[in-house]
Amino acid sequence: MRRVVVTGIGLITPLGTGKEKTWKALINGECGIDKITAFDTAEHSVHIAAEVKDFNPEDFIEKKELKKLGRFSQFAIAASKEALEDSGFKITEENAERVGTIIGSGIGGLDIIEQEVGKLVERGPKKVSPFYIPAAILNMASGNSSIYTGAKGPNKTVVTACASGTNSIGDAFQAIMLNKADVMIAGGTEATVTPSGVAGFANLKALSTNPDPKTASRPFTIDRDGFVLGEGAGILILEEVEHGKKRGAKIYAEVIGYGETGDAYHMTAPSEGGEGAARAIKMALDQGNAKPEEVGYINAHGTSTPANDKNETQAIKTVLGEHAYNISVSSTKGATGHLLGGAGGVEAAFLAMAIDEGIVPPTINYENPDPLCDLDYTPNKAVKRDINVGLSTSLGFGGHNAVLAFKKYTD
Repeated sequence: MRRVVVTGIGLITPLGTGKEKTWKALINGECGIDKITAFDTAEHSVHIAAEVKDFNPEDFIEKKELKKLGRFSQFAIAASKEALEDSGFKITEENAERVGTIIGSGIGGLDIIEQEVGKLVERGPKKVSPFYIPAAILNMASGNSSIYTGAKGPNKTVVTACASGTNSIGDAFQAIMLNKADVMIAGGTEATVTPSGVAGFANLKALSTNPDPKTASRPFTIDRDGFVLGEGAGILILEEVEHGKKRGAKIYAEVIGYGETGDAYHMTAPSEGGEGAARAIKMALDQGNAKPEEVGYINAHGTSTPANDKNETQAIKTVLGEHAYNISVSSTKGATGHLLGGAGGVEAAFLAMAIDEGIVPPTINYENPDPLCDLDYTPNKAVKRDINVGLSTSLGFGGHNAVLAFKKYTD
């Protein structure tokens, strides 16, 4: 069986552009949520989001090309370039066909859709950009990233709402295991901090109405009242282990398991007791031949919604039993907000770095515990912990559950 490892990481997040900036801010307990600056929110019921504020697309993409690319594609390209640079792997004519790209997104080019539909309504069809469709469609996260990196192997975009990034990494893991590729560029991207994005989620009653941006996302607390919309991208370089070792690659962690299930329950609510999530957790551990008691850390989906956090907690306890009380759990969404289809990519990167550095990132804003959420959520401060096996969970609208199992790498 071909083994798969993580050899590169690229991050564009509300905590900062670049892996190092994001990770340092996360471990220090900083928060990337603030008042929305992208548009006037005067008529909106929600005024806060986790925007990427320091991103300059011209650092990664020629200026004349930007009008052809939605913001979600720009994030994906930038994070893919950083991940490749971090890995030290060079794509060449000789190896390009063995390098694939799977980058998920939940919604895609919502900014482009709003812009071009606005032109259509206000100024007529002749004013709609010829780049409208190719800039907006979701598969361009992978398509454009492959164009900018030269990767010619398996190429697709996975769309499973908030599980998209995690499913993408899981599918990339399987592509290497099945010998379709030696290296995969994989993760998730999203850019939906737009007027219709905020209005849609707000009217669904999914978003926090807490006016204080720094404390609005408060996963697993009794006073949580919804998620905070975020944006950004997280990309991993996955590599067949011997391929990576041969070139002296740094190995963050080994990917050992992938679980994916469906709730068949409700469009937006998780199944009672997190039944579907529990099956996905068990599937990931079973594939990795890992026992529940080997798990040391879970980067939880932890959206800060009333339904998710209690059901996810129950799912963890269902699979891990009493050992659930011995592990560290954290939701990094207190710091980053919820990146929807980008969340799984970012959080898998956090898991890999946590295993590599032996540090569990905190759940910030954890002040008022919920009796139904009774695990160790790593409150407010990062903790040092030797992690043998870790999990990253993502649970999306539509009942999509995806879980990755990573392990500390040993020969």
